[in-house]
Amino acid sequence: MATRGDGLLNHDLMPGEKGPQDACGVFGVWAPGEEVAKLAYFGLYALQHRGQESAGIATSNGEQILVYKDMGLVSQVFDETALNALTGHLAVGHCRYSTTGGVTWENAQPTLGATAAGTVALGHNGNLTNSAALVDLVAERYGSQRRGELARGNTTDTALVTALLAGDDDHTLEATALEVLPHLRGAFSLVFMDEHTLYAARDPQGVRPLVLGRLERGWVVASETPALDIVGASFVREVEPGELIAIDEEGLRSTRFAPVERAGCVFEYVYLARPDTSINGRSVHAARVEMGRQLAREHAVDADLVIPVPESGTPAAVGYAAESGLPFGQGLTKNAYVGRTFIQPSDTLRQLGIRLKLNPLRDVIRGKRLVVVDDSIVRGNTQRALIRMLREAGAAEVHVRISSPPVKWPCFYGIDFASRAELIANGLSPDEIGQSLGADSLGYISTEGMISATEQPSSQLCAACFTGKYPIELPPDDQLGKNLLEQSELPLGAPEDGLRSIAVGAGGGGALQHP
Repeated sequence: MATRGDGLLNHDLMPGEKGPQDACGVFGVWAPGEEVAKLAYFGLYALQHRGQESAGIATSNGEQILVYKDMGLVSQVFDETALNALTGHLAVGHCRYSTTGGVTWENAQPTLGATAAGTVALGHNGNLTNSAALVDLVAERYGSQRRGELARGNTTDTALVTALLAGDDDHTLEATALEVLPHLRGAFSLVFMDEHTLYAARDPQGVRPLVLGRLERGWVVASETPALDIVGASFVREVEPGELIAIDEEGLRSTRFAPVERAGCVFEYVYLARPDTSINGRSVHAARVEMGRQLAREHAVDADLVIPVPESGTPAAVGYAAESGLPFGQGLTKNAYVGRTFIQPSDTLRQLGIRLKLNPLRDVIRGKRLVVVDDSIVRGNTQRALIRMLREAGAAEVHVRISSPPVKWPCFYGIDFASRAELIANGLSPDEIGQSLGADSLGYISTEGMISATEQPSSQLCAACFTGKYPIELPPDDQLGKNLLEQSELPLGAPEDGLRSIAVGAGGGGALQHP
């Protein structure tokens, strides 16, 4: 096949094409005497893969809470000046990918709200499924006028939780949280704080990861273990499903607000989490290598070379090569410095075939029968363009192997897949998908093989995006959706100023204004 520019390949390989988008990253630290804002910065840096739309950090010096947040990557939002202004002994941080609410500054986290005794700053990883019921609960308890961040344009389920934590004079924030948390349904790994105490809570199913670490002079909670490593914290344990942890000058205390009904997300093992993360005692890298081995046992093929789609397909490709006895090679090179570009190429540049993200190593793949290993197929457009690129570079055959089963169902627990109508596996069989992509063959790992590689009981994992069996009951369709809280007919009336709900001197007012 003659080499030609396809005019379609950009940073994401296909314009407008996106894979499964990660949930969010949360980080919290209680460490008197330490530069907690910088610890939070580096913790979020280690969690950047979980959300790239916005980032924020809140700190407290015991008297007031300061929040700094903006759109962009962690390294773009913060500099030395911003971090030096965020003083105190405890902090919470967040990097966001939107699963509810639009991509706006108002929806960036941590969110800020009033409590009976001061202020709460909160970061959330996951997605609540009963937001409509929580809207009613907010209106019932605090009136129909939108207050706090709900009044300032925040349309996330996180803002609802923050509003519910307002409490009353008879309750501490801890007591209010223990009353509110049982009302939440869906996936939530929360880190939040008032002026004195750091809190962490996880839904009863433990859908999203959340871990606890120890510093020499404090404590850390984070979405994944690499965020502990980067700040020099030792891993203590996971925050248990259905557990609320509080950390202050009196130490750490734990309270259970719901019984454990474990249903951890299997896609964390497949794609979402960093390979150097450990979830429920299982190394994510080891799980992915084993998925590749199982894939080779289920879908062997006569070929010359196994290559990964960098970076997410690499561990599974290593496992496939080891099990099959085929050599492993790097047939695609990735630009390590590419970021998301908003510059649209001209027609001339399109004809040249812009490949900012991946480019083939022609000398490696020319004339070879390739096994190309990737983690998942969503719409299929990316794989179709990739296969064409490999053939243009001289590949004799292209056999695609996927280390997860066909994605057929949407996720309501914190992953933003394409809509069900857009999922290629809904309308086609694996053989038909392979033909559509232009592959010589296509093989998906079985659901049983994938789960076996995690070394977790199938009864304790959520695999709904593959099976359609949702472990947490879903409300009616009209009460689901990313933009549910942007509907004007919700029973939260017209917003008041919103700043009235932030106590004077609590440090909250300025954080609700865009810098």
